[in-house]
Amino acid sequence: MFNTVRDAFRIKEIRHRIIYVLIALVIIRMGSQVPVPGVDASFFANYFANNSNDAFSFLNAFTGGGFSNFSILALSITPYITASIIVQLLTIAIPKLEEMAKEGPDGRKKLEKVTRFLTIALSLIESISMCIGFGNQLILNMNFLNVVVVVATLTAGSAFLMWIGEQITDKGVGNGISMVLLINILSRVPSDLVTLHQNFAAGRTIARATLTWIIIAVIIIFVTVLVLILNGATRKIPVQYSKKMAGRRMVGGNSSHIPLKVNTAGVIPIIFASSLMSFPSIIAMFVGKSPTGFWGTVMAALSSRNWFNPSNWRLTIGVVIYILLVIFFAYFYTSITFNPMEVADNLRKQGGFIPGIRPGKATTDYLSEVLKYVIFIGAAGLCIVAVIPFIFNGLFNASVSFGGTSLIIIGSVTLDTLKQIESMMVVRNYKGFLND
Repeated sequence: MFNTVRDAFRIKEIRHRIIYVLIALVIIRMGSQVPVPGVDASFFANYFANNSNDAFSFLNAFTGGGFSNFSILALSITPYITASIIVQLLTIAIPKLEEMAKEGPDGRKKLEKVTRFLTIALSLIESISMCIGFGNQLILNMNFLNVVVVVATLTAGSAFLMWIGEQITDKGVGNGISMVLLINILSRVPSDLVTLHQNFAAGRTIARATLTWIIIAVIIIFVTVLVLILNGATRKIPVQYSKKMAGRRMVGGNSSHIPLKVNTAGVIPIIFASSLMSFPSIIAMFVGKSPTGFWGTVMAALSSRNWFNPSNWRLTIGVVIYILLVIFFAYFYTSITFNPMEVADNLRKQGGFIPGIRPGKATTDYLSEVLKYVIFIGAAGLCIVAVIPFIFNGLFNASVSFGGTSLIIIGSVTLDTLKQIESMMVVRNYKGFLND
């Protein structure tokens, strides 16, 4: 990795792209510290200190603390991510969007425009909901003009992040939206390490403090390695292409493979499952009523902060619901993004076939069966990565934000960015060879 970055900085074009990304990320972090005008910036800081709402903690981790500061970038890039997912889902249900998706680059540009408009709409809805839900607690002088200023600022901040993410993609290195998430998550790591030190190492002997940090390091390294293995693992399905005459020459006959990623859905199942389980607590908070009795127990079980707590093990039943949701969304999202029938049809048109499997329906059935096992293995790996930090937090009350979701994003974005840098270097070398 270090050799790749070092070699990249020796190439002027790639060096400029990397510097562009670094400047953009610095601007994002600076914006995360600028509070929205007309609000009590300390409100959410006090709220996080006295409450443990999973949904807002999840959002605060993705905004790099911008939400707890209620900065101009408090909504972060989450409206864009939600809009992208919605548009992807709607391409299956709405024929017009499905046609756009099949039109190639022009169709993708149209879908990107739809995604941008939907992002603005979601930003408006989220910012208005927060103004209504928190009211005088958040806005210092609650009136129509101040509400408009807060809504406009939050919406503009989200639109700015969407724009700067696209600029990073075009003029920098890597996926811009992913890079925005990455820098926000990484910005929380130092404060989490300080929290770990205060909870487990401060005030102890040097030997015990050292042992504590060794245990923490082993857990973090284990989860990180598991994430890297999960992101890189693929199931290669061999494909053979038949020979055919082209003029006087026989062409074809080469072999290849279809790479099925084990983690086919990425981090989407965890995001969907976490959002769905935190939704009831968000509704209860906005309504201003805390459920009691049976429903109070259900709400407590849905909160990951109560899982694996030695003082109340029955609330850990919530982790079973969480695992089932992750597995369900892994199958659901993969069924949308990967179509075995379409892959089988493309193979048939190109004269390819899977050895031992007939083209057509038999190939579709075979791909579907393989995909079921691959998805289950990937979903099981996601569950392990996600649950390990919950166990650590529950048993030891660690209260850190870099959980399984964050580590998956850090690992996948870092690997994808390095691969893109390597591909740029390869392309440049080929260009240099041709120019000579």
